[in-house]
Amino acid sequence: MNKALIKTLNVAIVSVYLIFLAGSVVRMTGSGMGCPDWPKCFGYYIPPTSEEQLLWQPNTSFHKGAIIIHNEALFVAEQDLTTQQNFNSKNWEAYTKHEYAVFNVYHTWTEYVNRLASVVSGFVFLILLFRVTFTKNKVAGVASLVYVAFLGMLFEAWLGKVVVDSFLTPYIITFHMIGGLVIIGLLLRARFLVKQSDLSTGYKFNKLFHRLLYVSLLMMIFQILLGTQVRQFVDEQVKLYGFDHKKLSLLDPSFKFYFHRSFTIIVVIVNLMLYWYNKKFLLKFKQVNWILALLFFEAFTGILMYYVRFPFGTQAIHLLSGALMFGVLLHMIFISNRLNRFKS
Repeated sequence: MNKALIKTLNVAIVSVYLIFLAGSVVRMTGSGMGCPDWPKCFGYYIPPTSEEQLLWQPNTSFHKGAIIIHNEALFVAEQDLTTQQNFNSKNWEAYTKHEYAVFNVYHTWTEYVNRLASVVSGFVFLILLFRVTFTKNKVAGVASLVYVAFLGMLFEAWLGKVVVDSFLTPYIITFHMIGGLVIIGLLLRARFLVKQSDLSTGYKFNKLFHRLLYVSLLMMIFQILLGTQVRQFVDEQVKLYGFDHKKLSLLDPSFKFYFHRSFTIIVVIVNLMLYWYNKKFLLKFKQVNWILALLFFEAFTGILMYYVRFPFGTQAIHLLSGALMFGVLLHMIFISNRLNRFKS
């Protein structure tokens, strides 16, 4: 077992989950357009801290690519320049990818931290690529999984740009989140293939439990997809009422919201059955306890969002709990599948 590779895989998995957390905080605070361009932020690698840095002013130096707010619109400096007494449109190109031209220092730095989380994760993936390529005693399939996951990260980075350029189009954000789950799945699979000791901890195979794991995972994926539909509805309502009136977003929810809420009951029942079978047949899948805990947080935050109108932090916990449940269930399925093959 390559301990260094496993540690790097662990860090990579955590880094992707941190991106989920940072992204959910961005959504929770309405900071998605805090940086109107990508990959820079208002044309800077380190974003501004005050609006004065972005407003056109006479006798002020700007570097090529810097973005300013002028007459409630964004303009990009076409070259390094020092402004004169009057605004010269020949030195500036109108930013046409969207019309959002607002600076909020809290939103800008929240989105910037989200991007930094992605950058840090990118460096982790580079280290992971090095380890998986040059490590000795390679395990079949691990390198391919890591390479595909890295390509997925590159695609996610590009999709992040599309999210900003499209002014936070909801369905693109949905694809962005699903892509993150796929990357987590690939990394978990690679980790499982390397860490063969997972089967030496006394796990036992049970056919019905095995099937219920698949049912639970499929239901969880379906519930996440339903949740993205509800989130898209909330996003559209936020655009209609404004982020400051987000509490109005679920005053008249769609059918998808009610289905998503009611389907949670079925998800809970199935996972309680997993818990019961695990106890009854002494299968020693301790991860079932994590599933129930995460399910509690997800359901509780869902209740709070509806009845208490989106208290601070509930969206982040709700999304992260679902993503963690997906990972834990997938890991349990990997173990159960291996036990099933050994049994055969």
